[in-house]
Amino acid sequence: MNENKTIAQVVKDDLCTGCGTCVALCPGEAIEMVINEKKGIYVPQLNENKCNNCGTCYKVCPGHEVDFKQLNFEIFGKEPEDILIGNYLNCYVGHATDYDIRYNSSSGGLVTALLIFALEKGIIDGALVTRMKKDKPLEPEPFIARTKEEITEASKSKYCPVPANIALKEILNSKEGEKFAVVGLPCHIHGVRKAEQINKKLKEKIVLHLGILCSSNRNFLATDYLLQKFSIERKEVVKFEYRGEGWLGKMTVELKSDDQKIRHFDYLYYYTQLLRSFFIPTRCTMCSDHFCELSDISFGDIWLPEFWDDKIGTSLSISKNRMAEDILTDMILNERIELNKVDINKVVESQKGSVLRKKSYLKTRIFLFKSLGKSIPMYNQDLLRPQFLGILYAIFL
Repeated sequence: MNENKTIAQVVKDDLCTGCGTCVALCPGEAIEMVINEKKGIYVPQLNENKCNNCGTCYKVCPGHEVDFKQLNFEIFGKEPEDILIGNYLNCYVGHATDYDIRYNSSSGGLVTALLIFALEKGIIDGALVTRMKKDKPLEPEPFIARTKEEITEASKSKYCPVPANIALKEILNSKEGEKFAVVGLPCHIHGVRKAEQINKKLKEKIVLHLGILCSSNRNFLATDYLLQKFSIERKEVVKFEYRGEGWLGKMTVELKSDDQKIRHFDYLYYYTQLLRSFFIPTRCTMCSDHFCELSDISFGDIWLPEFWDDKIGTSLSISKNRMAEDILTDMILNERIELNKVDINKVVESQKGSVLRKKSYLKTRIFLFKSLGKSIPMYNQDLLRPQFLGILYAIFL
């Protein structure tokens, strides 16, 4: 077996994003995602007896390589004019008009509202989304939602590793003519786009790529740390929600004893943002994409002072192509969402810390990793010149 051409080498090099794309695209079903308890992340486990060394898993993997220039040409027909956020048409701030959807989402409910609208209008037959498992409430469950209720069930952020793209297998096995949306972080969308390059069927079936802005993920150890701080045993948890109930939201833990413990999101923010470096998977520290540049539409929190008094929820939205614009316009006309255009400089300002880490500080981190003899991902992409703060940040990581 040529290990260099399978996902095994990516795992060995510590470059796996845990996205799950390799599992879904492996023709021999020789890969499964397992949790590495020590690192608190998902990793693909290759069954060498089933593997025929076709190399598909390596080709679709976004962990070791993402050719942004090639993918931008294929998807948008051009390179980005703005290297900070990628190709885009318009930027908006807004929210769902349905109060329950807006209040019970992470920030504004635009993704949930859009998926429900697309389902009702026949644009899609289902959506790849993620909920927490009912039998294992601290583990995520990627699945294909086909009803409004299932889409709503998958709302709210999941601040833990999510192998979302394992559900691509269900899309590949779906009925002829069915169309789907996928919702994911940048690494998930990278994997989907690479998979579409070599699988025509998948490219035909996925008609909508919805991206979630991501400063970095957290491993499962972050959740364990929070539970420890609350003096909650894992086995006592029957339901776990990282966010919801307005903005910034509350973290909710339901226990077997029927007791319900609720903590404000700022508590979660403190332990997984201020101390984020202790909980970031290694591969996340080498990511260059905050705005989910290869999606059709990106969504995220709008971190600007003028929106901090909004306790219900408002989302940032970035449309990338005409199809995205048409859907958003149709939703406005049908009074499903409210949107206002926002200047691109405001968008960058609202994400300034993450933009610096991913577009400026990254070069320094990559240099440091290479100096330490570690493997790095290959990007065909322009980045900003490193700043002095980037050197300090890289050393700290």
